[in-house]
Amino acid sequence: MDGGLRYRDAGVDRDVASEAKRRIAEKVRSTFSPNVLQDIGGFGALYRLETGRRAEPVLVSSIDSVGTKLKIAFMTGIHNTVGIDIVAHCVNDILTMGARPLFIMDYLAAGKLDATVVEEVILGLVAGCKMSGCALIGGETAELPGFYAEGEYDLAACIVGVVERKRIVDGSKVVEGDALIGLASSGLHTNGYSLVRRIIFEICSLKPGDQLQTCNRTVAEELLEPHRCYAPIVLPLLEEGTVRGMAHITGGGLTENLPRTLPSGLAAKIDRSTWDVPPIFGLLQEKGNVSPAEMFKTFNMGVGFVVVVPPDAAGRIISEAAKHGCDASVIGRVTRAEKQVAYI
Repeated sequence: MDGGLRYRDAGVDRDVASEAKRRIAEKVRSTFSPNVLQDIGGFGALYRLETGRRAEPVLVSSIDSVGTKLKIAFMTGIHNTVGIDIVAHCVNDILTMGARPLFIMDYLAAGKLDATVVEEVILGLVAGCKMSGCALIGGETAELPGFYAEGEYDLAACIVGVVERKRIVDGSKVVEGDALIGLASSGLHTNGYSLVRRIIFEICSLKPGDQLQTCNRTVAEELLEPHRCYAPIVLPLLEEGTVRGMAHITGGGLTENLPRTLPSGLAAKIDRSTWDVPPIFGLLQEKGNVSPAEMFKTFNMGVGFVVVVPPDAAGRIISEAAKHGCDASVIGRVTRAEKQVAYI
């Protein structure tokens, strides 16, 4: 028997990765559509692009990570929601351009893999894919000894979607007077967590199991609430041709994200009294002594997605959101100015 060093002796146990993949294989396959042409485990993934229904299909892609929200998963040992987060975030990003999600691939890396943790993370990815009609067709599970702190991992994903070229939503059709429809967030989503952790765990000295009285939930429940996916609401509306612009309110808040869907010479005027800001944001602002301007530039403040439409189409958007249990309201309008957000 060979007594030399093995990869396992250097900290990489391929058997753990294999066990994790075996556990989740059937769940991952449950996200497949007939367009997925290869089972998991290949060197690459094959996806058949249907072109018959589209005269000029355009692929839309995006890549992102969960960020420091993962720190809450590490603290609590709850790993089945961060996969939902990354799928929803990626889907919402390409949705702003009118794209329907096709497939997603993930990257999960840790210093030492734990098959149970990997399984929980992937189950979250599967759940997110089912919510958005997206196939999880592959990914990478890497074990990198000495690279990550014990018990920690990183999670990122790349998504690909498709849109008919003439139906691309790029904000170029937005005009002065258009209505800004705010779709409610489910909470913090996946942004601002470095500041959140500073306020909650350092300034307030709270622990994950402590109650947040203003939120009527524990710290863990509030901070791990999954990112809302807006595809079920927005995709039916795109077929009607009334959507002129969209913005996913992520890092940078309304202040920095909304101008990204506005053409030169136009701006947004937002009435902050038109929606209810969830209690978690008020708590963070008070305990952290954060200015209102900083709050609106760091967090979504209860508005996770904005749809820009003609004023007479606003009711249709709000009605569609209600069907999916999502509050929505007219939060402002497009005005004549240079790509900025003004709050009243």
